[in-house]
Amino acid sequence: MAEDLQKVANEIVDNVLDGAESELVPAVCNVKSSPTKMEGASKRSLVCVMFCPNAWFNRLNMNPKVECLIYWRDPKKSVPVFGGVLLVLLALTYVSLISVVAYASLLALTGTVAFRIYKNIIQAVQKTGDGHPFKEYLDMDVSLSPQKAQEVSQIAVAHVNAAISELRRLFLVEDLVDSFKFGVFLWVLTYLGSWFNGMTLVIIAWVTLFTLPKVYEANQVQIDTNLEIVRIKIAEITTKVKAAIPIGKKGEKVE
Repeated sequence: MAEDLQKVANEIVDNVLDGAESELVPAVCNVKSSPTKMEGASKRSLVCVMFCPNAWFNRLNMNPKVECLIYWRDPKKSVPVFGGVLLVLLALTYVSLISVVAYASLLALTGTVAFRIYKNIIQAVQKTGDGHPFKEYLDMDVSLSPQKAQEVSQIAVAHVNAAISELRRLFLVEDLVDSFKFGVFLWVLTYLGSWFNGMTLVIIAWVTLFTLPKVYEANQVQIDTNLEIVRIKIAEITTKVKAAIPIGKKGEKVE
């Protein structure tokens, strides 16, 4: 099941490499709050799902539109989103953000102007009165309502507060083991930084987001079986390590 995969992945990350990240990332993406204030958080957006890998396989808490995209339910929608964003990210690795925005906007403007002129010529030749070709979109309400803005701001503030609290706990060594694991995670990041830049990691995350969930869905039984074996081995190793180093327990109070 998807929940089993999520649990196994969390345990592997928590107990082997970057346990600190497993404490920090879910805290940011799974903020506890009242249902009315955090209704939007329960159905995660594409951006939140992208930066929370443990949410990639939990379709129940995923926005249906996001699930439709990353699980390729409708390739006609998934291909433009995946290809368009990937093209922009690749462009950002070679030219500046200003250039990418300017060229993309110029391309879009050229397309709309050409289409408007084309439709005007067709209407003049056929002597029809179809009106403005983009009237449907011009009449569409694209304004952000105060309620929606308040909801988004509440979710953003809750995420920021959760991240700050978790970072304070790790840096001030509330739990010795968690802080040690966080240090190992930061040490691993130094190597990742020497191998990849930030944009490369974003591109890898974007490609993985649109491939790994679909691969898991197609091979769920085999993957769950193998992950269960890994989970048992990790649990055994973790128990032995904690027995050998009985410090920094979750319940330990910092003097």
